Amino acid sequence: MTRVAVVGAGIVGLSTAHALRKAGAEVLVFEPGPPGSGQSAGESRIFRHAHDDVRLASFVSRSRRLWRNWEAEFGVELVSGAGAVAIGDSVEDKLRVLSQLPEIPAEMLAPAQLAARLPILADFRGKAMVDADGGAIRTRAAFSALTGKLKDALVAEHVLAVRHAAAGDVEVRTGTRLDRFDHVVLCAGRGTAGLARGAGLDITVELAAHARVTFRVRADVKAPLPTFQDASGVFAETGVYAAPSADNRRYAVGLSETTEVHQDGSLVDPTSLDVLCARASAYVRQALPGLDPEPLDYVHCWVTRLPWGDDGVGIWSTGKISAVAGHNLFKQAPALGEALAETALSGVVPAVLRPESQLGQS
Repeated sequence: MTRVAVVGAGIVGLSTAHALRKAGAEVLVFEPGPPGSGQSAGESRIFRHAHDDVRLASFVSRSRRLWRNWEAEFGVELVSGAGAVAIGDSVEDKLRVLSQLPEIPAEMLAPAQLAARLPILADFRGKAMVDADGGAIRTRAAFSALTGKLKDALVAEHVLAVRHAAAGDVEVRTGTRLDRFDHVVLCAGRGTAGLARGAGLDITVELAAHARVTFRVRADVKAPLPTFQDASGVFAETGVYAAPSADNRRYAVGLSETTEVHQDGSLVDPTSLDVLCARASAYVRQALPGLDPEPLDYVHCWVTRLPWGDDGVGIWSTGKISAVAGHNLFKQAPALGEALAETALSGVVPAVLRPESQLGQS
């Protein structure tokens, strides 16, 4: 039986471990903290198909099918059926890309249709669309289901180094352990590039910090709320995204903008996250009158972008060590886990995910 280590118990790491187990491998998952407490943190995420790169939209479409398979396997809703709404002139470009993939239902929305789908939004008369198979990812349900399947594989250890050993296997050193495996998969978020560098893989990642703020929904909204992206600039911001909680009573709002960090990972301006949170509240006051603009809670996390685009993703591999890096990966997790498991067991990275393919290129 092939023995594989997965470093990182975020959504991609757990997805990889789940896929490896289904393929018959023996798996250990190394994570010093609670699963999903790093870059995967938060109560909800957006599932959307719309991307600049049609190849990525197609890959995400496969991931949507796998999310449905998980729902059947785990017996719980993991992606809401309320759709993903976007506003701004850029929706025409999004629809142009999605028109090349007829399996993805997406269409323009008239102002009345937009108001009916997203009643918490202020009056908006510009361009709007809905991705009908998009929706809010139930992150807590996903982690509960995956950790339930993998609880005997979780190792509460911080990995310090990964390297090829003289015996032909791969050595994993943690704070109190030394283990050897047939293959190691690095899914450690901001820690991936450093661990990969020690193993001979050079991954160029742009590190930044990010904030999301959760607000209470004022009214008793009966229908499930969709996710939301605003690139219009009508409400003073051009890169807003938002998603509802599972109970429809809270809505998390973030700006696509991030804060600059030094090479050592410290913030260039320690007040920058405060500024982003204040701007999110100001946006809510103007654009989302259906929300109480007083913050309920916050998510502060790291962002790891690849040079070729905000939605860039890739898998690097050398010998018996593989690594994944990119941004906005939560929705892709089932398909990425499948691809990483294939890489670990076959030694071959799927062509579209090789770094030279620059999947997710802007």
